[in-house]
Amino acid sequence: MKDNRKPAVDGGVPVRSAPWPKRCLFGMEEKQAVIGLFDRAIESGEAFGYNGPEEEAYCAEFSAFLGGGFADAVNSGTTAVHVALRALEIEPFSEVIVPPVTDPGGVMPVPLMGCIPVPADTAPGSYNTDAERIAARMTPRTRAILVAHIAGIPCDMDAILELARSRGLPVVEDCAQAHGAVYRGRPVGTLGDIAAFSTMFGKHHATGGQGGIVFTRDEQRYHKVRWMSDRGKPFGLPAGSGNVVAALNLNSDELACAIGRVQLRKLPDVLTRRRRFAALLARACRELETVRVVEAPPDCENACWFIFLRLDTAKLRCDKRTFVAAVKAEGIPCDASYLHTPAIDDWCRRRRVFGTSGFPWTDANYTGDAGTVYELPNALAADAGHFRLSIHENCGETEVADTVAAFAKVERAFLSRPRACPPAAPGAMVADRSTRTQREPRESMDTA
Repeated sequence: MKDNRKPAVDGGVPVRSAPWPKRCLFGMEEKQAVIGLFDRAIESGEAFGYNGPEEEAYCAEFSAFLGGGFADAVNSGTTAVHVALRALEIEPFSEVIVPPVTDPGGVMPVPLMGCIPVPADTAPGSYNTDAERIAARMTPRTRAILVAHIAGIPCDMDAILELARSRGLPVVEDCAQAHGAVYRGRPVGTLGDIAAFSTMFGKHHATGGQGGIVFTRDEQRYHKVRWMSDRGKPFGLPAGSGNVVAALNLNSDELACAIGRVQLRKLPDVLTRRRRFAALLARACRELETVRVVEAPPDCENACWFIFLRLDTAKLRCDKRTFVAAVKAEGIPCDASYLHTPAIDDWCRRRRVFGTSGFPWTDANYTGDAGTVYELPNALAADAGHFRLSIHENCGETEVADTVAAFAKVERAFLSRPRACPPAAPGAMVADRSTRTQREPRESMDTA
């Protein structure tokens, strides 16, 4: 008979043998919305397209969710970042401060616009950047600041906005992972000059397999957003103006927006359930010696796209990857690293954007040092001390209990010194609700 106390990685019985719950993102409501769209098309004899009533309604409803403003649905989160940046009408060979940790699609639009991505490091102990790290990367060539709220945890935006205003720079928020996050009473995405959201299938709410939204409270900037997402059509200008700028067709469509409308109505409940899971897990982990949940800063609300956990390896007889591998063997879906640093990745270091030209870095019009290598010591240090847990809104008390039991079991096996007494049963803790190195292998990150 196998020993329940022995770690599963060493041949013991795993804490959890059942699969992690299915998310079931799409249901009958989305199906009926799509069927209704097809029924109307069949009845009218006209194919549905884009810029129609579903898209108009979805954009209005998304704007209302953020407290008012203007939204344009586009075809991906990467596109949303691209359109948001282009709407700022930044001149080529400008430098744009970009997030240290993000999806590649959150940085690649910068060189594709002929501009130079300059990564700010993270704040100490965080995957998000801050004003001090941004200021350290600024030069006279800096023309915009792009920040990302990683895992749904808001950046410290007040200080970043103050810095931006002092330099006369626009701020773009990448909210791909932060639908519904709140910073000091204000929705993330409404703080900067313009924001980009991803609505691909893995996000808090989705418009299908891919999608995105660009949001701003400035009507004139919104018209430019529309120019940049629809081939320069003259939105906001007198009739007969003609196409006013060269741009791609990056539109969303009626089918995606019909799905998005249903998904948006579900978003508040999605956020409530994710936050409840995170709060229960955070409280239960306080009984452990080495694992702590990374919670939202004071006066902020985390959107909980996934959960970061801090691991105190100084108290363990193993490294982080060994610990996380043992937790995964117990049936808990976690990853040892989240070191996604596109601006220091191979494509960026080797300037692989436009053939082998090295453009825009190597162009004579760029007056900076094309050979600059931006090191990210804080990001590396943060990743060395954290791991992440994959969650969604259908994870509940059972998953909290199993997760903490797995942490406790692995912790007991690897503690440098034995505990004086074992931790309380994880189930009991949940029930009482009254009160890498730079080139380590990395897990998949499809977030655009």
